[in-house]
Amino acid sequence: MSQRNLTLLTDLYELTMMQGYFKEKDANETVIFDAFYRSNPSGNGYAISAGLEQVIEYINELSFNEDDVDYLRSIGLFEEDFLEYLRNFKFSGDIYAIPEGTVIFPREPLIKVIAPIMEAQLVETAILTIINHQSLIATKTARVVYAADGDGVMEFGLRRAQGPDAGIYGARAAMIAGCIGTSNVLAGKMFGVPIKGTHAHSWIMSFPDELTAFRNYAKLYPTACILLVDTYDTLKSGVPNAITVFKEMREAGISFSNYGIRLDSGDLAYLSKKAKRMLVEAGFPDAIISASNDLDETLINSLKIQGATINSWGVGTNLITSKDCPSFGGVYKLAAIMDKKTGEFIPKIKLSENAEKITNPGNKEIKRIYSRETGKIIADLICLTGETIKESDSLLLFDPIETWKKTYLAPDTYTVRDLMVQVFKGGECIYHSPAVMDIQEYCKHELNTLWDESRRLVNPHEVHVDLSKKLWEMKNQLLDSYHFTNS
Repeated sequence: MSQRNLTLLTDLYELTMMQGYFKEKDANETVIFDAFYRSNPSGNGYAISAGLEQVIEYINELSFNEDDVDYLRSIGLFEEDFLEYLRNFKFSGDIYAIPEGTVIFPREPLIKVIAPIMEAQLVETAILTIINHQSLIATKTARVVYAADGDGVMEFGLRRAQGPDAGIYGARAAMIAGCIGTSNVLAGKMFGVPIKGTHAHSWIMSFPDELTAFRNYAKLYPTACILLVDTYDTLKSGVPNAITVFKEMREAGISFSNYGIRLDSGDLAYLSKKAKRMLVEAGFPDAIISASNDLDETLINSLKIQGATINSWGVGTNLITSKDCPSFGGVYKLAAIMDKKTGEFIPKIKLSENAEKITNPGNKEIKRIYSRETGKIIADLICLTGETIKESDSLLLFDPIETWKKTYLAPDTYTVRDLMVQVFKGGECIYHSPAVMDIQEYCKHELNTLWDESRRLVNPHEVHVDLSKKLWEMKNQLLDSYHFTNS
């Protein structure tokens, strides 16, 4: 990211609005924008936040060079005084965000930008494209890893990704959400994550016969010897030849540390069970049985139910593209404008006939409520900044739309955690992004705070995102005021 100038990675209307603010408003007017999403992808019960490190890189490198300014001049939409302003542009605001790897839910701010209106407007598109993509792939991966139920999942999707960036940063998101490795060598170098792979059918076909191909591969990679057995005939040729090579390795005194077979076609449940029996009878009960071939969480779950003996999964196309749900749907909405006289934020709200699309106004933060006994998430509570909750007091949660639905929490039965952290202060980054594998460990812990009912693949239990009483009252006062104004 830092090697490329992504300043113009934006929609044209962000720049035309910027010029409008520059000409018609106070360009230094401070505003708050919230980035959030409205529904979980793939019918899931949660999502996983990802992409914050790339947002930080983007903000740090944000500046208009002479080529950018010359190009914008050539369009014919922008005047010289505005172009001159862009020459000296630098982000000067504050950004708060939910850390990567955190379990997240609809309608709560993932990123909050507090900045002069021109700056806050410009960064909208890039923030959304980065967060939407990586959060989507991380969420899809979490579903696949959950279906694998403790087996290793490898990300194999680079060649099917929608271009290099999707492959690179999709692999990063997949590692955050629990993959044990990626086939993407550049992602391994960039993010310090394990890279894994076997060989293709072309390796087998380039030798006079399958057995010779297997022997040569085993000679080169005795400690990573996963043999692809379905080039010709899985059970009559591939598995028997693999067993022959394993026996030769054992007789040669080679220590087995990572060996087995890979299935890439056919009835994976049937073939894996037959192959397992053959491997056990030959004295190789611990051989890995890996599978690929258009896998996703639904197929993996089905194969598990059928008793497949697969214990390693290579997942490509359906993961890296989130094939069943190809977009995350994050949005970026104005929440408040600072009063120049008082320095206080005036809340703003977007109305809609669809209740889910009515925004939550004001300067907000998120508090996660856990059961003290189990450590599981009870609900998330969106509050106005500065609100406090004492765990020694009782707490009444209520649905902000169906308000008769209430949950009473007795004193000292719950714990509270603030979700958002400050990332930028006065335009300077004050947050250090953890390494990807450290984020993965954090994400595993996060997933364990979900109830099993919220993690199931079909019809998961919904974790409630509620509003504090103060925020709910502010929102309804704004709604009433608009009805009164328009009556």
